[in-house]
Amino acid sequence: MASSMEFIKGIEEPTIPDVKLTRSRDGASGTATFVFQNPAIFEASSELGDITGLYMNDDEGTIQTVDVQAKFVNGRPDKIEVKYVMRSSFEWDRFMRFMERYAEDKGLGFQKSG
Repeated sequence: MASSMEFIKGIEEPTIPDVKLTRSRDGASGTATFVFQNPAIFEASSELGDITGLYMNDDEGTIQTVDVQAKFVNGRPDKIEVKYVMRSSFEWDRFMRFMERYAEDKGLGFQKSG
């Protein structure tokens, strides 16, 4: 099974997000912030239904968050910002495995900021 991200279950979002990660000093928790610029779901959401969260799917199952906000510019949808909070090293490790699979499936690279 290829990894995917979905705003509505069963409908893969083809737009690749920018992802920023922060982690606590002790490594016990962290936050992933996704920014989807002009995601395809904006074009289709009226026919498909409402955005209910972000679902990150891979061979291990689904990780999900409901912390999803659409941002508007001049009254038009512009981007979607999503936060996924990891409260344990287990959740952090699971998220990183998903991101490695997603990056490999989509041909992406990883850049560590200074």
